[in-house]
Amino acid sequence: MAHHKSAIKRIRQIETRRLRNRYQAKTTRNMVRKLRATKDVAEAQKLYIDVISALDKLAKRGLIHKNNASNKKSRLAKFVNQLSK
Repeated sequence: MAHHKSAIKRIRQIETRRLRNRYQAKTTRNMVRKLRATKDVAEAQKLYIDVISALDKLAKRGLIHKNNASNKKSRLAKFVNQLSK
């Protein structure tokens, strides 16, 4: 257990950030699953915009690598375009 006040505060901060990061990553994964499950073109295009935004935010914050976000966005775009055919 930490003895210094700064170390105790750091532990609190890390735990808060960890929970926030887990929540944001899990929410984004669920959004991707929801998009992949949809069959409606209009709804898929609407969801796609939200998912893109969420992936970009995760990449900006360093929760996922920017190339990982880019690959996911590319695959989802391909999926949405396949629906519209």
